[in-house]
Amino acid sequence: MKKLGLVLILAVSVAAQPPARNFGMVIHGGAGNYDSMTAEQIGQRRDAMTKAIQAGYAILKRGGASLDAVEAAIRVMEDSGLFDSGRGAYYTKDGVPEMDAAIMDGRTLAAGSVASVQHIANPIHLARLVMEKTPHVLLVGAGAEEFAKSQGIELVSPYYFYTEREWNRFQKAKEAAEKKKSSEHGTVGAVVLDQAGNLAAGTSTGGTVMKMPGRVGDSPIIGAGTYANNLSCAVSGTGTGEFYMRNVVASDICARVRYLHVPLEQAADDVVMKELVEQHGDGGVIAMDRQGNVATPFNTAGMMTATVRADGVITLRGWNKSAKPVTAPAEK
Repeated sequence: MKKLGLVLILAVSVAAQPPARNFGMVIHGGAGNYDSMTAEQIGQRRDAMTKAIQAGYAILKRGGASLDAVEAAIRVMEDSGLFDSGRGAYYTKDGVPEMDAAIMDGRTLAAGSVASVQHIANPIHLARLVMEKTPHVLLVGAGAEEFAKSQGIELVSPYYFYTEREWNRFQKAKEAAEKKKSSEHGTVGAVVLDQAGNLAAGTSTGGTVMKMPGRVGDSPIIGAGTYANNLSCAVSGTGTGEFYMRNVVASDICARVRYLHVPLEQAADDVVMKELVEQHGDGGVIAMDRQGNVATPFNTAGMMTATVRADGVITLRGWNKSAKPVTAPAEK
């Protein structure tokens, strides 16, 4: 009888353990034309994205929160100087980068964002502080930077953001008095499902090449370039932000999943590959729902993405439509 009781106790104990949850993460390094990049440059971006998603995976594997994974991955890409975010942000017409970022918690719908900041090394971190330390959602310009100082963030010189690549791009655009938008984007973003079943999304950008000072794109606008809701999905966009704002792209995709009950991939394709194309809006999105389904449509020549799931295999793809996926281990 004692043995039977012990067996029953063990059985109940095992049954009481929650099942292993599905979790995963997708990041992007921007939609645009990668054909002008050398193989070495593409390889550098792939390596940076691998490091970024490894940082997020390490958090998720140990049961960490989706918000932490989003911030960790984006910070790596901001610091790399290889993307249009953080250290590698594009220059405005005045020759000074202005950066935007947003982060959103799909469990609570809490969100934070910053726009037109010039002295913040990691805008995604400041966006999270806006979410967690203020009653607001969006802070811009000097006000956002004053808040950053109050939180102990050291403001950096504009020289921190200098890269020879972006300075040369700025000079060429200025000399040619470029009027058309660039076909190369480097906005970064992440969408995450953690082991607790919670979604989160984040996006960070320097905007478009030679943009007007003060121009703000879709990335920090909740519902346009960034959105997360546990009842539907998490989305981060990349492309020409004006179209994403006019069509509230991120929230539209999630609304289709929630209210029309269409699969995530169909919802994302209908918005990016049909509606944006009809309006000549270029770009793409990464999206993930609470079941771990993923969608990564883009209507440009390319969109670099990296995906990882609980099995720990990273898959990188999308620098052009014919590129074969590359895999890497999620653990360093």
